[in-house]
Amino acid sequence: VQLQASGGGLMQAGGSLRLSCAASGCSFNTYNMAWFRQAPGKEREFVAAVKWRGSRGTYYGDSVKGRFTISRDNIKNTVDLQMNDLKPEDTAVYYCAAEGRPFGTVLTEQRVAYAYWGQGTQVTVSS
Repeated sequence: VQLQASGGGLMQAGGSLRLSCAASGCSFNTYNMAWFRQAPGKEREFVAAVKWRGSRGTYYGDSVKGRFTISRDNIKNTVDLQMNDLKPEDTAVYYCAAEGRPFGTVLTEQRVAYAYWGQGTQVTVSS
């Protein structure tokens, strides 16, 4: 499974960015997908996850609820993260990830459940 994230950049607080992750080498529509982020000196943090059938559910970390939206396109093999009302504390490298097994029944924020990771894209939010 190969994951390629894109869309990061520099934004002022209150602005919006949209990240995208393109998947290849797998049956994308059978894997739960997620976004994590890692700020300098901090642990990698769960951001959001979406079920393999996108319509079946999403799950968000507390710090992004109401501001970020995860979505997927099982035709284009992409998972996106729409980030609104950005804050300086959202500054981090953002990673997309796929669970280690297909047809996951429960969305999880546990990093160990995700076996495949993209290379990360930098998001910087200035105050």
